[in-house]
Amino acid sequence: MATQDGKSKYPSTMSTGAPAVSDRNSLTIGQDGPIVLHDVHFLEQMAHFNREKVIERLPHAKGAGAFGTFETTEDVSKYTKAALFQKGEQTELLIRFSTVAGEQGSPDTWRDVRGFSLKFYTSEGNYDLVGNNTPVFFVRDPMKFPHFIRSQRRLPASGLRDNHMQWDFWTHNPESAHQVTYLMGQRGLPRTWRNMNGYGSHTYMWVNEAGDRFWVKYHFHTQQGMKFFSNEEASAMSGSDSDFHRRDLFAAIEKGDFPKWKLSVQVMPYEEGRTYRINPFDLTKTWPHADYPLIPVGTMTLNRNPENFHAQIEQAAFSPGNTVPGIGLSPDKMLLGRAFAYNDAQRNRIGANFHQLPVNQPKVPVNTYQFDGPMPYLHSGAAATYAPNSEGRSWSDETGPVHDGWEADGAMVRSAYTLRPDDDDFSQPGTLVREVMDDAQRDALVDTVAGSLSGGVREPVLSRAFDYWKSVDPEVGRRIEEKVRSGSAPQPAEGMGEA
Repeated sequence: MATQDGKSKYPSTMSTGAPAVSDRNSLTIGQDGPIVLHDVHFLEQMAHFNREKVIERLPHAKGAGAFGTFETTEDVSKYTKAALFQKGEQTELLIRFSTVAGEQGSPDTWRDVRGFSLKFYTSEGNYDLVGNNTPVFFVRDPMKFPHFIRSQRRLPASGLRDNHMQWDFWTHNPESAHQVTYLMGQRGLPRTWRNMNGYGSHTYMWVNEAGDRFWVKYHFHTQQGMKFFSNEEASAMSGSDSDFHRRDLFAAIEKGDFPKWKLSVQVMPYEEGRTYRINPFDLTKTWPHADYPLIPVGTMTLNRNPENFHAQIEQAAFSPGNTVPGIGLSPDKMLLGRAFAYNDAQRNRIGANFHQLPVNQPKVPVNTYQFDGPMPYLHSGAAATYAPNSEGRSWSDETGPVHDGWEADGAMVRSAYTLRPDDDDFSQPGTLVREVMDDAQRDALVDTVAGSLSGGVREPVLSRAFDYWKSVDPEVGRRIEEKVRSGSAPQPAEGMGEA
């Protein structure tokens, strides 16, 4: 509350609640003397200031978000018993959009994959869906993930980003071709977050009330229309407004122009997952819509901006391991690795009790046997801290098969997935180039890739990159090599190739 002169009606306090004597002058020996060590208020202010930013996320550091609702408009109960996906159910949610490679201060409009992370505050607990604006990813085994992220960041000596390092990793891992083709095409430069699709990317399990299991993929289609920047437009915007995407989303919601996405799913019967011609759990692959058409589910609307960016967006914590009854994981190796890694990253980033922060709290009562640690926001009083107990506190003890599991057998190995008939790395990106892109998009792809390869990529990586693109599409690969060899490739844009 403020008075007419702008000052608070109430004096400020220290974090203990005691009055703060002054927020303008430190305690000194005389007006011109040194500051004294026992100026507790000053020391408290400075010590907190030195720690007021949590360490940034390693990938997905730069981002912003908003709150909204999801309404299930269709009956998909034959596929899942999850409460939020029952027809007519409305669920509050939080979304965070982000870039992958850029640090906190990097421009929103550099070429990159965009994060698309959702937290549904359901009546059965929080459900997190952590995806991107592309339906696939660069690698299919989580062991490669730290190496991938490091290859997209900065050189150890100069501290600079490096196209050679990026292409070195990609060409050593041809499974990346599908995602790199998306990245180097239009999807790498969305005009706004409101004008891009979002995907769960991974394969998840849905379970209905009868216990029948299905494999699913999530597709969020923007209702604002897909729009993109050209390389030149994105580069210019990165210099004139590095926070363009954040500003656009906040301004749209502020004026009541609430963005919407329609959710559809692809559904694969459980048993077909064993024999389908493409490994349905490979994160570098999509499911052809001709085999598994989109089934409408509902609509997401963003209608409320955060009141405090740090508390509600920066401290928001997502993990694909956070599921609810009726939704489970799959044998997707990347998904299983992320189910651990994401929550563990949050424990390091914002503390062991990050789940107790208001933005991460579920809307339902919690009875967990997790205790203490640094700065618990909530506590369970004098209740028993162990299970089983005789003190009246309940605990869980289900045994037998789990409702959202699958069968597995065999020796423990370190190995790639078993190949299926259509499990090669270049067919799907080739189809994307030849059948989805038009001539103008293919021309832009050639210019973008050639520009990136001309930005310091050296042999033998350069020749591997030409072979990589010729495997995607011989003609596109030939044109890329011709532009680079002849020196006619356009200059790479800022952030080119970062993912």
